[in-house]
Amino acid sequence: MQIRKKVWCALIAATCLSFSARAQKVEFTEYDLPNGLHVILHTDHHAPVVAVSVMYHVGSKNEVAGRTGFAHFFEHLLFEGSDNIKRGQFMKIVSANGGTNNANTTQDRTFYFEVFPSNYLETGLWLESERMMHPVINDIGVKTQDEVVKEERRQSFDNRPYGNFINIVARDLFTAHPYHNGVIGEMKDIDAAKLDEFKQFFKQYYVPNNAVLTIAGDIDPIKTRALTSSYFGPIPGGPAVVYHKTEEPPLSKPIVDTFYDANTQIPLIAVAYRVPGRDSRDAKVMQMISNILSQGGSSRLYKKMVDDKKEALQVLAFNYSLEDYGMYIIGALPNNGAAPDVLKKDIDDEIVKLQTELISQEDYDKLENQMEDNYVNANSRQIGIAEHLADGYTFDHKHTNDLNEELAVYKSITREEIKDAAKKYLDANQRLVLYYLPGKAKAK
Repeated sequence: MQIRKKVWCALIAATCLSFSARAQKVEFTEYDLPNGLHVILHTDHHAPVVAVSVMYHVGSKNEVAGRTGFAHFFEHLLFEGSDNIKRGQFMKIVSANGGTNNANTTQDRTFYFEVFPSNYLETGLWLESERMMHPVINDIGVKTQDEVVKEERRQSFDNRPYGNFINIVARDLFTAHPYHNGVIGEMKDIDAAKLDEFKQFFKQYYVPNNAVLTIAGDIDPIKTRALTSSYFGPIPGGPAVVYHKTEEPPLSKPIVDTFYDANTQIPLIAVAYRVPGRDSRDAKVMQMISNILSQGGSSRLYKKMVDDKKEALQVLAFNYSLEDYGMYIIGALPNNGAAPDVLKKDIDDEIVKLQTELISQEDYDKLENQMEDNYVNANSRQIGIAEHLADGYTFDHKHTNDLNEELAVYKSITREEIKDAAKKYLDANQRLVLYYLPGKAKAK
C-alpha cells in the first residue's frame, strides 16, 4: 500500500512538473533562406522525437470562381510522389522509418507534417523538400486523387450526419468573400480543370517564399540549420504571392435558412455571426465567450438547457476563427421533442445576459483557468508546438512569438471587454438563423 502511494505521488509530481514545463516559454530561433523560405527551430530534448512540418499560405480562399477545391485537392496530390520518390511510396517511407504523417487544409493554409524518432530528422527534411522541389503532377495522379477526394466528400460531408453544417453556415454568412465556397469545393470544378491549371496552381503557391518550415523536438540546432540549407536551399523561390482581402458587406437584416439532411435524425438549431479575423484581440474575446456558454457541464447553456430544463441533448458554441473573418456559431440539439425555436429563445436569453451583465469574478477566474488548460493541452506535443509557431508567423504579421504571448493576452481580457464584445458582435439583426433538419435535401 505504501509503495502504491509513493508511486501515485510520484505520478502526480511528474504530471505537475510536466505541465509546469510545458507552460513555460517556448524557445525558438527563426531565419530566412535566400529563396524566401522561413525556418523556425524549437529544441526540446525531453523525448527522442522530432516534428517536421511545412505550412503553405494557401487555402480555399485563394481559389478562383469555377476552380474551387484546388487547395484541398493539392493536399492529396502532393503525396503522389516526386522525381526521386516513386508513386505511392511517400507514406510507406514514413512508416518504414517509424514515423507518422498527415496533412490538412483550411480556408487559409495547407499544413503537411511528419513525426519521426529524432534520428530520422533528415528523412523528414528530404520528404518535404521533395514535395516542394519537384513533385510529380500528371494525369495519373490527378485521376487517382480525384477519386480519393470524391470518396472523402461522400464520407465526411454528403453521407455524414451534419456533414454540411459548416459549409451551409459559410455559404450563408459570406456572399462576396471566397469563404462562401467552403474548403472541399465543387467536384465539377476539379473534373473540368486541365493539367496545366494544376501545374500553374502549384507554381503560384507552393513555393519557398510562401511557406514556413518548422522543426520541433530533439534536434541539434546547428546541424539542423545546415540540413535545412542543404535540402531546401536549392529550391528556387517564386513570384511574390499577392492576396487582396475581399471585403464582405455587413449584414443589414437576419438571414433565416432551412437545410434538409437525409443523414440526420435529430434537428440542429443554430445562430451564426460574422466576427473579426484570428489575429484580432476580439477573436480571443469571442473564444472566451464560447467557454462561458458551452465548455463543460457548468457552462451556461449546458447547465440550463441540458441539465436543468432537459430540453437539449447537446449544446455548442465556438469561434470558427479564420484569417480574414471568423464565424461565431451557437447551437443545440433538441431533447424530448423540444421545438427548435424554444432552444433558440434560451440561447438568445443567455446572449442578452452576456450583453447586459458582467460575468461574476468567480466565473472569470474559472475562465482564466480554462484558457490556461487549453493552452497547455494545445502545446503538449511537438507537432502542436510546430503548428502554433507556424500559425503565429503566417497569420499574425510574422509574429512567431504569438505562442508565448497568447496566454498573457487572454489573461488581460477584462469582464467589461467580454460584455462589450457580446454587444458588438452577437447582434440579432446581423446573424444567420439556421434550421438544419432531417429529411431529403431540397434542390438549390
